[in-house]
Amino acid sequence: MSTVTLTAQEIADTTGYSKFRLGSYGEMVASFKDFGINRFQKDGASRDHRNTIAIPRFVLAMDYKFTPKWILGTEIEFESGGTGTAYELENKENGEYETEVEKGGEVALEQFHLTRLIIKEFNIRVGHMVLPVGMVNAHHEPINFFGNERPESETSILPSTWHETGISFFGTFGKGRGLTTYQAMIVAGLNANGFDRDEWVAGGKQGFFETDNFTSPAYVGRVDYLGINGLRTGVSLYYCRNTVSNADKPQTYAAYGRVPLTIFTWDAQYRNRYVTARANLIYGHLGNSKAVNERNGMLQGSSPYSRLTPVAKNALSYGAEVGFNIGNIFKIKNCPTIYPYARYEYYNPQKSIQKPYNPDNRLEVSQWSAGVNWFALPNLVVKADYRTRQIGTSKVFGKGQYNSENEFSIGIAYIGWFIRK
Repeated sequence: MSTVTLTAQEIADTTGYSKFRLGSYGEMVASFKDFGINRFQKDGASRDHRNTIAIPRFVLAMDYKFTPKWILGTEIEFESGGTGTAYELENKENGEYETEVEKGGEVALEQFHLTRLIIKEFNIRVGHMVLPVGMVNAHHEPINFFGNERPESETSILPSTWHETGISFFGTFGKGRGLTTYQAMIVAGLNANGFDRDEWVAGGKQGFFETDNFTSPAYVGRVDYLGINGLRTGVSLYYCRNTVSNADKPQTYAAYGRVPLTIFTWDAQYRNRYVTARANLIYGHLGNSKAVNERNGMLQGSSPYSRLTPVAKNALSYGAEVGFNIGNIFKIKNCPTIYPYARYEYYNPQKSIQKPYNPDNRLEVSQWSAGVNWFALPNLVVKADYRTRQIGTSKVFGKGQYNSENEFSIGIAYIGWFIRK
């Protein structure tokens, strides 16, 4: 919710408060499902009826201006009720993993950074920041997507929310039809220990330990075009030269050479008083994935990583959603702000596998969802949606070769700045 999640133009926009502001966002959701918890059976997930209820996240945000040019931004996230476990790597005991603190939850410092505003075209930010890789990470607040869950086409293969420590340069060029913004970052890279079969590189985000490895930093760039009223479209690129250099124990992969990672994304949003439409695409390539597959399955059982292999050399996902403002379309006076919507997504964290390994078709998903978003207030939304996943197919319509997964969810979400001074 803090300004780092916006375009570079909006990052530099510090209007609306003179010294200090405090805000928050949060989500609550209940889901009713017809499938079991284990998809990796002969026919896919078994038929089952189970319900879940959760508070996926609650976030507190604070921005403080030391001067109009020097600004502190912070966000603390309480995820899934604030549960989790901390680990340490005990180097005095043969590099074994040990559980250091049993917290029972996760409380994460999502953002902590200092910004120096210089000129419109060039500004600097240092600290812990959200990476603008993809649509969800750049715009992850719950009023920025339809449905109760963040789009799976991104969260299935990338960390979410993806935040790292480093330095960022950002600015705005042009005006009118030529309005363009950019961000360029050098941050801590992903750790190959966390790459796995099910979520590709999503588990590679560092943060299990007190310090992050910075041996092979990642380079991140994003450009957004804002020259057409109501349209925002942008591309991003992530590159880490050698993810195994950021491993807990780099000697694990010493005999295999470099394992570079490249991720390309495109996303767009168009909004007017009648319609909101969004689309996104992610393509990723993991070089020398054979090295990861030969070593990750042999990681210590006490480590915090899944050890599921094979990890793909290529991953792919894309999706689109559209919602309509009923009151404005039909010119209904005093009509509540209601958006019925539909979304299609495809994702496959094992799009292609380096030989001699083979992909598991149960990781390929074609998904439709539809529902209603009622904006009771401009910053408070009640959501209801139905999702159906077809497993083992890339077809937009039609049934997959495994049991489908269907669920209905209802929830409520909000975002807001409560104190401005």
